[in-house]
Amino acid sequence: MNLLSLNCRGLGNPDAVNNLRALVRKEAPAMLFLCETKLCGREMRKVREKLDGFFGIEVDCMGRAGGLAFMWKKELDCTLRTASAHHIDVVVREGEKEWRVTGLYGWPVVADRHLTWELLRLLHGQSNLPWIVIGDFNEILYSTEMKRGSRAQRQMNNFRAAVDDCGLKDVGWEGYQFTWDNGQAEDANRQSMIDRAMCTGSWIDMFPYAKLIHLTRDWSDHAPIKLMLDKRAAGMEVNQCFRFEHM
Repeated sequence: MNLLSLNCRGLGNPDAVNNLRALVRKEAPAMLFLCETKLCGREMRKVREKLDGFFGIEVDCMGRAGGLAFMWKKELDCTLRTASAHHIDVVVREGEKEWRVTGLYGWPVVADRHLTWELLRLLHGQSNLPWIVIGDFNEILYSTEMKRGSRAQRQMNNFRAAVDDCGLKDVGWEGYQFTWDNGQAEDANRQSMIDRAMCTGSWIDMFPYAKLIHLTRDWSDHAPIKLMLDKRAAGMEVNQCFRFEHM
């Protein structure tokens, strides 16, 4: 099973929708999380209808900012838990397995970033199910996750504190490290790894072969990230990110 996540930076034109359809055909995800659709729920449902075989949940954009969608193949047993302008939380049942997946869109404004960490802590306290969070966190854990530019140490410390409080671990990844590019040239270019997947220990125990693939950035300024859950990914060489220990 694969789960695909992408900050698509708007799906309001036919080219963007066609690009999404081509990506879904190529990667064949069983689940798909999209943020910054910049569509209302009715508009996003029309897009979903063009992606054959998906059920889903849509969250309206605010004006022409934001907008979320979480989709899954019709053969999957998925149930919505909660949703907001910044997350969609779903329970997945596979036979005797039951686990949570949360699609996250972190607050983009630095002054509001603490709200992302409050949301993570709130979601963590709502269930003991094995849990994975995937999406655009809009923050980095370490300065090495940014190419050019700088990040306030306090911002990264606050992210690490929230991750530690929630018992989350970064899922190992492969591919080009930086998932976001500002599109500028030469010294003005900025890149960072703000799209990621993080899980609890019980989730990785359930899916020990899980791998995260940073796909090629194409029509969005964000690269799609693909979470592979089964043994087909077991032989891949993966960069293992820092993992927090429980004290």
